[in-house]
Amino acid sequence: MLLQFVYSTRDFVRDVHRSSGNRLGIGSLPAKFDTTIHAGWTDRMNRGLFRYHLGDLQTRILSGPHGYVAQLNIQRGIERRKPQEILSVQQEFNAKQFNFNKINPEEIIFEMIKDVEGGKEKGQLHEPCRMVVLVNVSPLEFGHCLFVPDPSRCLPQVLTCFTIQVGIESVLLSSDPGFRVGFNSLGAFASVNHLHLHGYYLDHELKIESMPVKPLVPEKGFYRLLDFPAGFLFYTESEWVEKVAGAICQVTDFLVDANIAHNLFLTRGCPPCDRTQNQKDRCSRKGVRIAVWPRTSCFGAKEESAFNVALCELAGHLPFKNKEDYELTTEKDVMDVIQRYLLPDAEFRTLEQQLTRHLMDV
Repeated sequence: MLLQFVYSTRDFVRDVHRSSGNRLGIGSLPAKFDTTIHAGWTDRMNRGLFRYHLGDLQTRILSGPHGYVAQLNIQRGIERRKPQEILSVQQEFNAKQFNFNKINPEEIIFEMIKDVEGGKEKGQLHEPCRMVVLVNVSPLEFGHCLFVPDPSRCLPQVLTCFTIQVGIESVLLSSDPGFRVGFNSLGAFASVNHLHLHGYYLDHELKIESMPVKPLVPEKGFYRLLDFPAGFLFYTESEWVEKVAGAICQVTDFLVDANIAHNLFLTRGCPPCDRTQNQKDRCSRKGVRIAVWPRTSCFGAKEESAFNVALCELAGHLPFKNKEDYELTTEKDVMDVIQRYLLPDAEFRTLEQQLTRHLMDV
């Protein structure tokens, strides 16, 4: 019988801090969400359900102000399933191709169900609320899972408000500041055209957690990142999840309508600020930062030899496919590769103006 993980807003972990060398933050214990993923994921690894065994990955922090976290993961580059051919950000679901209705059911860890008191909770989105969590059999880090909203609906890889909201709520359910959630659109290195998010643990601080931002529509939690790579940022704490999820969906819907590929990265982060913050504020992780990177589309699935530019690479986490690139790549090399996939500056500025007007009008 499928394990059900039932949660409510009371389960959100509201007081998380980033502390050097302390994965779980100051004075916190693993949340039920974390222990459930840890146990289920480790069990499937021990039972041989993965394409390869994932041990401790060789890791180094690249020298330079961006603090890129490089990891050597040769097996993922070799063993992972061949990506599907993608021709459009708006491509329809194709039941003949691989999808998450075809997996081994043993790969499913649990089903997330939100407990809505009295049948209706303020801020609850009116969509089917079944989210299936399964192991990624080609993991890039510990606990790498896929979050699939009601697989039987056969939704294409286009974000919905429900999916975004549960993604944010998953980060809030974790007491670990290293738990991350992300999304690759079609044309942005999504390998399967069946709606899903990635979730995994990375026990290293990323610059995106505290990067300064410029307010664009702050009443909707919308900002522009003030450092490389150029992109947008939303921020929410537990009280505003539904409102911010709706605003994010307005942005991603706009990008899909314009056939603009995009990546999202969700992580615990400090409140938005336009300058470097003091140590106390910089270490606060009570809220969630959601980075949105519009980018040039990659159709035809040509891949980089060192690493692909997708959700984790844009956030500063670099899983390398081979030892030579892992050992020799510099921060400048990384930035040069990433820059090739970003929108030209003039196009990004125009998009910034369009999205700002769009969010102010709705």
